[in-house]
Amino acid sequence: MEWKCAKCSMQGVCRDSLTSWIFFAVGVIATISMRIIEPLRNLNPLYAKAAWYVGVSGFFLFFIYKYRELKHRSEKINETGLREKLKADENLGGEDKRLLLEIICSQDNRKERINFFIIFALSALALAFALFLDLT
Repeated sequence: MEWKCAKCSMQGVCRDSLTSWIFFAVGVIATISMRIIEPLRNLNPLYAKAAWYVGVSGFFLFFIYKYRELKHRSEKINETGLREKLKADENLGGEDKRLLLEIICSQDNRKERINFFIIFALSALALAFALFLDLT
């Protein structure tokens, strides 16, 4: 049975699936929710509690998705013996090349860089806002 890469093609084009975009959005919403808890607590504790639940639930779903992706890739590496083939400098077949392309595509992921930037920027804003509130 031939394994198909959902994110790439042999032409070297990395594609993002609809599922990956959905979980990207879930991660961004969770990040925003976790960073607005403190300001919401000042407005209404019920809103803060709702944001906490949305954030934790979103992170839970996001990290399950990321774990499953990583586990899938790891299983494929072990099933194909890719690590050993690379160590032995063997010629790689089409399935091995598709797997390597998927790994490369997953490492060169624009959505993850955007997600990290959002986490960093919102964390900095939340920290600045909290310091402002505490010092005034």
